[in-house]
This record gives sequence, structure tokens and C-alpha cells, in this order.
Amino acid sequence: MDRSRIENAVFYQIYPQSFYDSNGDGIGDLNGITEKLDYIADLGCTGIWINPCFESPFYDAGYDVADYRKVAPRYGTNEDLENLFREAHKRGILVLLDLVPGHTSYQHPWFRESSKAEKNEYTDRYAWTDSVWNSPEGYGCIRGFSERDGACVTNFFTHQPALNYGFAERKENWQQGTEDPGPVATRNEIIDIMRFWLGKGCDGFRVDMAGSLVKNDPGQRETIKLWQKIHGEIRKEYPDCLTVSEWGEPDKALKAGFSMDFLLHFGPSHYNDLFRCEHPYFMGEGDAKAFVERYQESREKEKDGLICIPSGNHDMDRLARHIHGENLKLAFAFLLSMPGIPYIYYGDEIGMRHVEGLASKEGGYGRTGARTPMQWNKEKNKGFSAADKTYLPVDTGADAPDVAGLEGIENSLPEEVRRLIRVRKAHPALRAGGEIEWIREDGVLMYLRRAEGEKILIAINPGKEAAEIETDVELGEAVYAFGGAGAVGRTVKLPPVSFVLVSVK
Repeated sequence: MDRSRIENAVFYQIYPQSFYDSNGDGIGDLNGITEKLDYIADLGCTGIWINPCFESPFYDAGYDVADYRKVAPRYGTNEDLENLFREAHKRGILVLLDLVPGHTSYQHPWFRESSKAEKNEYTDRYAWTDSVWNSPEGYGCIRGFSERDGACVTNFFTHQPALNYGFAERKENWQQGTEDPGPVATRNEIIDIMRFWLGKGCDGFRVDMAGSLVKNDPGQRETIKLWQKIHGEIRKEYPDCLTVSEWGEPDKALKAGFSMDFLLHFGPSHYNDLFRCEHPYFMGEGDAKAFVERYQESREKEKDGLICIPSGNHDMDRLARHIHGENLKLAFAFLLSMPGIPYIYYGDEIGMRHVEGLASKEGGYGRTGARTPMQWNKEKNKGFSAADKTYLPVDTGADAPDVAGLEGIENSLPEEVRRLIRVRKAHPALRAGGEIEWIREDGVLMYLRRAEGEKILIAINPGKEAAEIETDVELGEAVYAFGGAGAVGRTVKLPPVSFVLVSVK
């Protein structure tokens, strides 16, 4: 894979049903995304990740796929998606689709065939026990509905039967090995699905639950091997195929061949210490020590890998639920000055709030408030849709932020994000592959980035007290500063809620 094409990348995540409704039916769609590509490009983003947009009964917002090769009619057609690829590429924007390889909807034709008593080519496409009375130990299951005698392993919700990639440690007779015909057929089918969309113009995939495929897999060794085989096959034909994993353990995901791995709200990363906890660091109420320690461990194991830190996603509280006011700008200063590829969840760049008290929609439950429609202006439904009823209700607060209302406002959050993206792109030390050296992580967060002979010190003070810190390096001109922060000689001066990016001589 040619890393140069993403060395300067910033990605933008789009939840398609909530981004922009182009046809007035109350649900966002692919043509709506196409219409808003200029906004994404103007923000400075060079890639988008679109949550699942395939045929589905939508019990889990599209993560219950019923046809991997067909766009869901509520979003448009395959031709609309191909047009989106073309229009994005005209603007220098890469497009990642969301691949769900671990499970399907129970309505998928493969599962209907697998549920039949007579043996067929899909019998072993899913992980079934040998008796309906035998539930799989350690896993959920779906059973008692089909003529087939057995219980089918599920991955998450009970309507999502798990595809069969085999078991690393086989404890019962019904458990197949990773190289048995069923698991091999499943692997080959996923490769063909990837090949199908790459051939249509897709640039790659964000992969759902990437570390969960092989079952009974201590250390995920067999899952790593599985992805190495998938990546090896697909990159013979599409060497630039990008993949980003929902794994949260970069030392495993990057070894498996993924281009990027997310640090997430689950797993060992301590991501939540910074953004989403009772006392988040970026509100000046905690520290970043545990995060930095874990981040350093991951970097040491996979020094050249791309570890991605998102502002949020569809499975988390909105960033603005826990971080408020000017402190949001500090969070973005961190996100946009770290190694790896930054990901911005739609609406976080304008400070969209987590909408409280919503009934669950399509499996959202507590996550539903982070999935509400994008707020474009102050017109009907905040400019999201002309419909009388929308997919989810919009934030109706009088002070709810919107794109049009913040456009061109010098001190607004989106303008700050634009400027930070421009600074990131202008300086090699701040891009994806630059090195990082941590200097402080208690109170003030301070780290040094370097690449191509350039060195930049980043210092962030989210607290309520001013800080003046003597460093071991000779400081030059401020590359960018906020909140009155600055540097003289070897000293960094940080008023409350401020940050500075300063060159190092």
C-alpha cells in the first residue's frame, strides 16, 4: 500500500441516515452525501467513512446486512453510490465503506439456506451447534425457529447470526477449524465482496468488530492470520486498498495487515480518560497518564502503524456531552496534532450535542442521542430534511449549533477545526507518520512531533490555572496558538484553557 496517499489525510465519518436528506422522505441518503461533498472538502477532510448503506431490515442500523452487494433502497441505488465515489474523487476525497464480516441479518439469503435441514453450500456458512439443546458456551445464540437441528452462534444482538471462520481451539465436535471448507468459503466470500466494491470505485473499508471473527481464539492469533490472508489476496489486485479496523489493539490489528486501527471507548487504550468519563482530561479535571502509557506501548510494538484517534462515532456519546465551550477546541488541537489519521464524527466539528431522552431507534439504545440529524441551518429540521417527520428528531434547542450560523465566525469551533487541519497539512512533523515524544501528561499535556528535519512542540492546558513550563529545548516561532498561549526562549506560557504549537530550533 502506498502510504503517501494518506500521510496528510483527515477522515470524516458519516452516519448516512442522519446526514442529509435529498429527496424529502425524512431519511438521509447517498445523493445527500454527494451534495455535501464540497462542505467536507472545505472543512479540509480528504476522506469519508460511511456507515453501512446496504440492504438490511435495519434492526441494528444496517449492521445487520441482508445483501452485501446492494445499496438499501432508502439510501438510493448502486449507481448513486458509484456516482458518490466519482464525485468524491474529483474533490480529492477517498471513500471507505463499512464492512461487516462477522455476522449478517437473519434475513440474509445465506442464513435462510443455512437454516434448512438438507445440506447445501451454505450449511457451514454460519457457526451452528449440533443440537438445538446445545447452546454455545460463552456466546449468544439463535435457535428453535428452523427445521435445522442446532443453535446458531450470534455476535451481538440475537438477530445477527455469526458467520463461520472456524474455532482456534476446538472444544466440541461441531466446532470447525479455520481451514475447514465452511470457514474457507466464508473467507473467500468476504474477499469477493471487497473486490466487488473496490471494482466500483470504493477506496477501502472500515471493518466492524474486526478482531472477533475466529472464535475461541486466545491472543487472537488465528484472527490475525485470517486477516493477513484476506489482505494478501485483495492487495494482489488492489494494492492501495485501505482498511481501518474496529479492533482497538493496534499491535494486533496492524500486524494483521490493516492500514489503520482505532483507539476506542472499549479495550485497553484509556481513550475515555480524555474525552468521556466523569472527569475527562480535556475539561481540566483528570490526567492523561494512563492514556499516554498505553499509547507508548502500542507505538513501540507497531512503530510505523497508523493509530487513529476519532472525535467520536455512532457508538459513543457525543463529544460535546462531556467537553464544553472552548475546551472543545483543545480536544481538536490534540486530535489534529497526533500521529496517525484523525477521524471527525459528523457534527462534532460544530459542537453538536448528545440529544437526551430519545427512544431507541434501530438498535441505538443509549447511543441514539449521538445519531441525530446533522444541523445545517435554522430552517425546517435544521436544514436536514423537508419532511414532516425525520429519521430521528433534530436538536430543537434554541442554542443548537448549525453550519450556516457558524460559517465565517472567526472564533467558532468549525473555523478553529479548519485552521488546525490547514496547519497539520502544512507541517510534515504534524502529519500521520511523524514521530512523537511525550514530555508531560499530568495537568499540562506536552509532546514533541518530528519529521523531515522539522520539530514542533505541542502544549495543551485544559485547566483553570495558568501554567508556565521550562522545557529542555530552544523554542522558535509559534506555529499556531489559542487562548493567549505562547513561548519565549525555553519557556512555554499557557493561560487557562489554551494551547500552542511551537517550532523547536
